[in-house]
Amino acid sequence: MKWVAWSLGVVLLGALVVLVVGWRLPAAHVVSRSAVLPQPRETVYAVVADVAGYPTWWSDIARVEVLPSASGRIRFRQHSRTGPLVLEVEEAAPPARFVTRIADPDQPFGGTWTFDLSPEAQGTRLTITERGEIYNPFFRFMARFVFGYSATLESCLAALQRRFAPAGASGQSSRQPG
Repeated sequence: MKWVAWSLGVVLLGALVVLVVGWRLPAAHVVSRSAVLPQPRETVYAVVADVAGYPTWWSDIARVEVLPSASGRIRFRQHSRTGPLVLEVEEAAPPARFVTRIADPDQPFGGTWTFDLSPEAQGTRLTITERGEIYNPFFRFMARFVFGYSATLESCLAALQRRFAPAGASGQSSRQPG
């Protein structure tokens, strides 16, 4: 019986540590990742801005529903293994910039993804910057110490590299502080 009490105490202490550390972490974070894709900006922009087409090249996205919008902005719900997420296109400036914002107030997080496209000799440098907020201290702890802030960005870039890679080649990516 003593070991049950000790085990429960250790679990509760661990949970308390996770919450205290999570509470002390900043809610906001900024992280960027970039890759050079062997296509012109217009081609890369067309794929990034076609939100309904995400499932055709990004295996993390099972499906996308384009939703009605009262604000005149494109709204969509993307379905992934972590569940559905409603987003809105905040800025569309072809072929240089595309910005989406989480438009789902029921999520324990929020923020934007900015896709910046700049021409390079080898094609296009795509930099994706996440400016996020994590409201729940437990999720803040998990994002910082377990999942990492950049995992989804890296998944998206890797999918785009596969989408645009010449047969038998892979794109180059670079990490930026974040």
